[in-house]
Amino acid sequence: MRAVLMQEAGNADQLLVGEAEKPACAANEILVQIVAAGINPVDTKVRSNGLFIAEGLPAILGCDGAGIVEAVGADVTRFEPGDPVYYCYGGLGQKAGNYAEYIAVPETYAAMKPDCLDFIDAAAAPLVLITAWEALFDRARINSGQKVFIHAGAGGVGHVAIQLAKLAGCQVATTVSSDEKADLVKQLGADLAINYRSENVSEALLAWTDNVGVDVAFDTVGGDAFNQLVAATRVYGDIVTILQVPADTDWKTIRLRNIRVSQELMLTPMLLGLDEAAEHHSDILEQCGQFFDQQQLSIFVSETLPLELAADAHRLVEAGGMSGKVVLEIQQMDGETDE
Repeated sequence: MRAVLMQEAGNADQLLVGEAEKPACAANEILVQIVAAGINPVDTKVRSNGLFIAEGLPAILGCDGAGIVEAVGADVTRFEPGDPVYYCYGGLGQKAGNYAEYIAVPETYAAMKPDCLDFIDAAAAPLVLITAWEALFDRARINSGQKVFIHAGAGGVGHVAIQLAKLAGCQVATTVSSDEKADLVKQLGADLAINYRSENVSEALLAWTDNVGVDVAFDTVGGDAFNQLVAATRVYGDIVTILQVPADTDWKTIRLRNIRVSQELMLTPMLLGLDEAAEHHSDILEQCGQFFDQQQLSIFVSETLPLELAADAHRLVEAGGMSGKVVLEIQQMDGETDE
């Protein structure tokens, strides 16, 4: 099968199109003919820094995928050949990745593709949906009526987090870097768009909350951006971050204000082999699939590139500033490759 192979850790030039063995399907797995693969920042980090799961090079990257089930293992009960599916699995160094024509995915990680999404949009969705859902509902436990802040609202995680928070009945503030992105986040439901290039984020959030602070702050940026949120989060509020907590974090003020700080890493089930947590991910995708089909949720894809341009896709993501997601198209809808 065609695949993009990471030769070794390094720059995007390490991603080369080649041939790899078509995977076999274990008893608990589904064999998926991949139609599209989402690109995520974690892909570029694995490529730059080395594999999270060291099962040997060359490796196939890509956690997000969508495609058609070609075969099922003997123990599989939820899927059958011909089913359209989407999932977040592979791409960390194990013998599976989505920059390829096929992947074997444990049944626990997969969900039926929403009817209203094409394969391109479906491939863009899983990692960001699961990240945003776990951060908001599992970590911060958001409730209707709360004021929620979401960093980088036009980004991959941010643009779905805005929509999920609005579905929960929350008011939402977010940060943007341009008027164009401000228009995008307001279309997604944001009540306040703060241009961080010209406004002080902490001061803007305090003004928005009558100096009380937001109930929940979701940090997708890290560093100084995280530290700014301490003063802008209310007493007994929540900060959830998907980045490493900065070394200079003001823990004294966090303790004084009884702010709960949570970490969110949706890769944990893959990294630690947690089947029950993987099933939770599948449940999230099933629920979000209903939201998509009810037109209550959308995914924004800014760029679609062919498999052969995976290196260019990485360069786009690493350049920063993009809205939404970048996706690789691997197969045409009729199953023919786009060579």
